[in-house]
Amino acid sequence: MKPRAIVAWSSGKDSAYALHVLRERAEVDVVALFTTVTAPFARVSMHGVRTELLREQAARAGLPLWEVEIPRPCSNAEYDAAMRRLVERARREDVQRIAFGDLFLEDVRRYREERLSGTGVEPMFPLWGIPTAALAKEMLNAGVEAVLTCIDPRKVPRALAGRRYDAALLDALPADVDPCGENGEFHTFVTAGPMLSAPIAVNVGPTVERDGFVFTDVTLRGAAPERRSV
Repeated sequence: MKPRAIVAWSSGKDSAYALHVLRERAEVDVVALFTTVTAPFARVSMHGVRTELLREQAARAGLPLWEVEIPRPCSNAEYDAAMRRLVERARREDVQRIAFGDLFLEDVRRYREERLSGTGVEPMFPLWGIPTAALAKEMLNAGVEAVLTCIDPRKVPRALAGRRYDAALLDALPADVDPCGENGEFHTFVTAGPMLSAPIAVNVGPTVERDGFVFTDVTLRGAAPERRSV
């Protein structure tokens, strides 16, 4: 019997592609996605994606979504407590693995390994160590489509906020920016790919700057207009 796993789902391309790779390898049984959501805004933490879009992704991935709410601001202690509750739920539901879409940041991987040590739940890193230029092309060739929802303007030109993640975008990135944004240069929302049963039609809305980052709002096409902080 294969180990049961949940996937850390940011709504972006790396976590989405990690799900695809796990399904292709068929080494674990993926039973759910989980996402940290900033409770006051009902948006994916850091990515700024609305929860209705997040839930649409989960539905098209054919998996339950575990929303892990955190406050804003969120202290390290509060974040760790939220993650402990997640792990406790995973254990109650007989989950043995948590998969992350991390690519090469050793400190991030070490943090996850330390937090899961001794819990009975093991971390997995299905994309770890793949050269990111090659990985970016692999994702695009596999049919992944995404929109840049958050950028760090200290590293990426503001004009790229809201752009599609495609070959033209990769060519437009500054030479010192990782093509997968692994250093936090940008974050994405996946609208299509082999991990989703059908594409998600979206409207790319206004762009705002907050807390030193640039966020572009994305809404479901055809959804009623709604005002909510990015």
